[in-house]
Amino acid sequence: MDWTKQVVLITGGTGSFGKKFTKIMLEEYRPQKIIIFSRDELKQHEMRISGFNHPSLRYFIGDVRDETRLRRALKGVDIVVHAAALKQVPACEYNPIEAVMTNIIGAKNVIEAALDSGVKKVLAMSTDKATAPVNLYGATKLVSEKLFIQGNSYSGAEGTKFACVRYGNVVGSRGSVVPLFKKQRESGRITITDKRMTRFWITLEQGVRFVISCIESMHGGELFIPKIPSMNMMDLAKTLAPECEIEFIGIRPGEKLHESMISVDEARQTIELDDRYIILPTHPWWQHDNWAQGKPVPDGFSYSSDRNKQWLTPDDLRKMIDES
Repeated sequence: MDWTKQVVLITGGTGSFGKKFTKIMLEEYRPQKIIIFSRDELKQHEMRISGFNHPSLRYFIGDVRDETRLRRALKGVDIVVHAAALKQVPACEYNPIEAVMTNIIGAKNVIEAALDSGVKKVLAMSTDKATAPVNLYGATKLVSEKLFIQGNSYSGAEGTKFACVRYGNVVGSRGSVVPLFKKQRESGRITITDKRMTRFWITLEQGVRFVISCIESMHGGELFIPKIPSMNMMDLAKTLAPECEIEFIGIRPGEKLHESMISVDEARQTIELDDRYIILPTHPWWQHDNWAQGKPVPDGFSYSSDRNKQWLTPDDLRKMIDES
């Protein structure tokens, strides 16, 4: 894939992922144009003056809730990375209609605008919380996944290709527990919801590079899941704040003890490659020789943070934090 000939638009482009994606794209792939599509003029201004002022960059104010604005923004665009979302679990629980408007109606708008604008590929960002969801955020992202995968049935053989990426917690991103622990340790006390809790972890750079590889290889209809390590929250706390007192505050509404990225039922459509799993669609438009090199996962397989084969050591975590 020749990125130098592509016009790329990223929704939610001023977020942690958007900035890292843009930085790597500009430095290594040099697309013809990158459009930052987001709704906050201040964040766009701050991004521009912090060094993101390359001649191939464009800043486009708009909201994924506004389909008309999306159609204008997608004119001439080849690749869309859909990263815009309301993603804070408590905020989505308290503002459920807002979460639906951005995460579900926004997804529908991106799909409709991409189809009508002749976009070649759309990759949508999802989350481990979309697997067997127990909170509204996860439920909206599951619906979003279904919309994007089924969007391929609207595009025909030569039309827009849609796929999704699902992964876990990002070390150091806004809202992550890592910066929270760093801030709390100044007081000598950190809070943990439950000592049994485990989570998947990935760095921003790993996430961005995984997304790029998925865009390059997607046929349309895949749900890509990277093989990434887990860590127990107690080990995380002991690594980041070994001298601190720990207060257990109980699991918050909509929270799980362990996250999952592939359920037992999804495993029936899942194949394994060296560095990832791919959940394949079951729809009639899917070409079954796509990903023929993949190996079906075993019967009864699931991919959850407590039964992961890969675990972070304290040194691994410190390295991830240094790189983030």
